[in-house]
Amino acid sequence: MLRSSVLTFIGLFLAISTFAQKATIKGTVKSDAGESVPFANISVIGSKTGAVANNQGAFVLQLPSAGAYHLKITSVGFKAAEQNVQVNANDTTTYTFTLVQNGNLQEVIVSASRKQETLDEVPSSVTIIGAKDLAIQKNISNNIADILAVSVPGLGFGSNTTGNSGQTLRGRDLLVMVDGIPQSTPLRNGGRDIRSIDPSAIERVEVIKGATAIYGNGADGGLINYITKKADRSKAFSGLTTLGANTQVKEAQHTGGFKVGQQFSGYYKDFDYVVSGQYEQTGVYKDAKGVVINPDYGLGETTIWNAFAKLGYNINTRNRVELMYNFFGSEQRTDYIRQNGKYGESPTIGVFGKRPGDPEGTPYNHNASLHWSSEKIIGNTSLDVNLYMQKFYTVFFWTDSWPGGGQSTITSDKKGARVNFSTPFTVSKNIDADLVYGVDILNDKTAQTLTDGRLWVPEMDMKNTAPYAQLKATFFKHFVWKAGARYENISIDVPDYTTIISLNQKTGQYDVGGVPVKGGKIEYNAFVFNTGLRYNRWSFFKPFVSYSQSFSVNELGRILRSAEENTVSRLKTKAVIANNYEAGFSSTVGPVDFEGSYYISTSKLGANYVLTPEGKFEIARDPQKIYGYEFAADVRILKNLGAGGSYSYTEGKLDLNKNGKYNDKEDAYMLGDKIAPPKLTAYIRYQPIKQLYIRLQMLRACSRERFNPDPTTKAYAYGKGPVEAFSIFSLNTSYNFDAHSTINVGVDNLFNKDYYTVPSMWNSRVDYYAKGTGTRISINYTYKF
Repeated sequence: MLRSSVLTFIGLFLAISTFAQKATIKGTVKSDAGESVPFANISVIGSKTGAVANNQGAFVLQLPSAGAYHLKITSVGFKAAEQNVQVNANDTTTYTFTLVQNGNLQEVIVSASRKQETLDEVPSSVTIIGAKDLAIQKNISNNIADILAVSVPGLGFGSNTTGNSGQTLRGRDLLVMVDGIPQSTPLRNGGRDIRSIDPSAIERVEVIKGATAIYGNGADGGLINYITKKADRSKAFSGLTTLGANTQVKEAQHTGGFKVGQQFSGYYKDFDYVVSGQYEQTGVYKDAKGVVINPDYGLGETTIWNAFAKLGYNINTRNRVELMYNFFGSEQRTDYIRQNGKYGESPTIGVFGKRPGDPEGTPYNHNASLHWSSEKIIGNTSLDVNLYMQKFYTVFFWTDSWPGGGQSTITSDKKGARVNFSTPFTVSKNIDADLVYGVDILNDKTAQTLTDGRLWVPEMDMKNTAPYAQLKATFFKHFVWKAGARYENISIDVPDYTTIISLNQKTGQYDVGGVPVKGGKIEYNAFVFNTGLRYNRWSFFKPFVSYSQSFSVNELGRILRSAEENTVSRLKTKAVIANNYEAGFSSTVGPVDFEGSYYISTSKLGANYVLTPEGKFEIARDPQKIYGYEFAADVRILKNLGAGGSYSYTEGKLDLNKNGKYNDKEDAYMLGDKIAPPKLTAYIRYQPIKQLYIRLQMLRACSRERFNPDPTTKAYAYGKGPVEAFSIFSLNTSYNFDAHSTINVGVDNLFNKDYYTVPSMWNSRVDYYAKGTGTRISINYTYKF
């Protein structure tokens, strides 16, 4: 079916492709301070025609013919601008557009609803990390999990490791994507989906919070979409060279690392391209006292590769084809092994020793897509088709959990298609509408085995077909209403298998597992809905309310590998359907931008991890209620001075007696692996002269203590460890020598704070009880040509 559909689409665009005389606009986008605005969006209102400025604010916009056009120019941190232009035939017209600075929370173009729109049209909470903020944060830390933790209210804290266990969004698991390609898998995730691409290949990050019906399986807490870089069409050939080095301050021996990167971009006639490569080698990671951090899941002594390419071809003004490929790899080769400390007293550290097994990390993560977009394919209906694939392989550290020891691996092979139609129409003089509809098709094959071939989780073969529709209507210009539905049709084939024999932590014997399980087919069918309303007339108060559902087959692999029944049909494999209710607003009053929201998320079935005395993870299916609130603000104190910050609070309860209430004495708080402690961020930015930019920022983890230790052993169970508050300060400075050369100095943990990471505290297991990294300095030089 997929093959015939593809052939039909190819035939359609070949049949409608026409060639027209083109006109060209060249221009530059500048700020009201006279500085270039990099990567601004220039679009023709009423069509999909547009361009993106390069890192110097220059752009080239190809138009179908001479005539009058109405352009819209937007960029993160600036007020949107509109201007009428007149383009002459067979001529190139040059313009300079000026954008007025307006903080970090203002209007930008987003594509998370599968159609470009402004934030004023989205009735939900959205965080956008634009190119400028992304560049600042990766000078401090190149780890994307750290960048997201300090930038996204509601997202959990990073673990200072290659995994993202506990880094939930509003207390629920999230869906991670690269240009819409899912990196997460509900079959067996493994906690390495956030760190699946290097920041060097990312142009912007879109974070949609709350249950997200339109993207389907896995988006319980929302989604993170890494939008990869676009070609620079202002020059036929341009480049960006990056050289960097980093080291720690305390006991700096062997902590040095480096990175090199190269990007080329440009266009030739109707073709455009961007190609980049990044290579990074990290040194040993040490804590504030100069002691080597636990190397398990470690970021130290790691080699990282990222290769990215995107080739686009404008068939004509209405049809475009784009091919994207990204490779990410990360492998740790270290001379250190773990030495356990004592939970609550001393950290687990790294000491010299021969590390058994294969290098830990992600040897490869391949992503590729073929994207075709067509405007007005039939009437006013536009079409987007995205065919994609992902091949993922990751290796975990060696452990004695099985006879003779071993290392587990996860392999995932995804192939899919997203077919998306958009039909705008007018209902009346005061009502405009747009219907977005289509189908998602996904085949996901995921398994977990040991490197020696022993089977832990059998290969699960999931086929998912999900049609959807989303209606957006604008009433009297300022009321924006959305409503949509998605139908999940999932079938998962599981072969016959035998659970692996593993170590019983209670008896010290290898007497857990060995259960033969008869496979079968697991099927899911469900409708999920969403609706929301935003009113955007007043800049000082733009409120919204929303309701949205999500559907998730949560970590089926964990259920299968812990099976104690002899047939799949008897396991507790029901899906999680979450209901998210939210009310919020955004506001601009003079130099102040402010936004806030309050949310409640409920589900009749949860998916909470419980660690048994035997050392085996099981899934508890108790009802859940999660609630919380977020605030973020940005203030322009002077023309060259600003400040801002955010605060997010999340809490979760379990209805253990299943009576629909959450405050009975039998009920309990949710564990730390789902509910992060309150998070506070703050920053101040200063530009004393045109060439110099300085930003000082703080990330504070507040305390969370919801559980008591075992009265007999005085030990905390998994996920119940208390989190003690701590604050980390970081600094970024950049100096532009000229239009080509820039040097950046980033300092992570500026004051060398000695602290334990949030996941190491709530985990309450000694082998994960590790400290954060001490002061680390990064120096990066970039040259643009």
